Amino acid sequence: MPTGTENTPPGTARRALVVGSGFVGSEIARRLVVEGHEVTLGSRGRPTIAPEDYGARWQSLDATDASACDRAVATVAPRAVVLVHGPSDVTWCEAHPEEAAAAHRAATAHFAAVPGLDRIVMISTDNVFDGSGAENVESTPTAPANAYGVAKRAAEEVLLSGAASPATALRVSLVYGHEPAGGEKWLNFFASCAHRLARGEPVEAPDDQWTTPVLVDDVARVVARLLAHDGDLPPVLHLGGPERVSRAAWAREIARALNAPPALVRPVPRAAGRYASRPQNTCLSSTLLPTVPGMNAVPLQSVTTAADALASRFLRSGATVSAIPT
Repeated sequence: MPTGTENTPPGTARRALVVGSGFVGSEIARRLVVEGHEVTLGSRGRPTIAPEDYGARWQSLDATDASACDRAVATVAPRAVVLVHGPSDVTWCEAHPEEAAAAHRAATAHFAAVPGLDRIVMISTDNVFDGSGAENVESTPTAPANAYGVAKRAAEEVLLSGAASPATALRVSLVYGHEPAGGEKWLNFFASCAHRLARGEPVEAPDDQWTTPVLVDDVARVVARLLAHDGDLPPVLHLGGPERVSRAAWAREIARALNAPPALVRPVPRAAGRYASRPQNTCLSSTLLPTVPGMNAVPLQSVTTAADALASRFLRSGATVSAIPT
């Protein structure tokens, strides 16, 4: 595996490779560009939104292929790598546990082997906990609740047991934000609810599954701060939003922001649908992230504030609140 320092031209100290170009990876790339990084996104398929539109590049990359990862490192010569790779649909992973675990482990191992980088940050998950506690901090013992949690915990162990460069696993709670309708992949919970509510369609949401939702913009800002930090970082950090809410209560907040009838939100047990494999509590708190210099400059947005800010983006497609039946 090439190193991150061999034949690195002058002026590349802020060159970053983001592995994974989905919802979270693309927003991280966008933020790093804003903060002056030269960013390349690596993924099997080209992102829905062209990285060139916001000043990044894209490179075809199968992160499970060691040779492809070697070539990406040699071509990009990154100083930092952000891993946002692998299948993240919890329901899909539950049906394909071995494939999910293999993808997460392999990609992590390939980039963990790169020496000489300033930092590697891997985005991990709250699903590494079993959901028995209402709050999980960095010192809480892990006990993955489902196949996705098992895969991510295994990737964490690969990264932290033998990374050749400084490495941190950043566990994040349920990430949300705007996504356009009509894509092939399952939308984040907020976007899925908002598109349906804006069309006057009902939403079923568990009233017995709790999370600390975190806006994707805030995740990107935190990652940028971690890459900007020159000193040591803890091997594991948690990033959850500022409040603990049930999915049903959150969906009602989205309906309020869209001025949609609250009766469109129908509370259901999590066991009744695609959330059956989620832990009862996917909530994260941190005792360590606030100690990282500069993190006080990243105030995390509440679900109310974020819903109000995002609402207009879901009403631009032509769906009007007046068309929603009462």
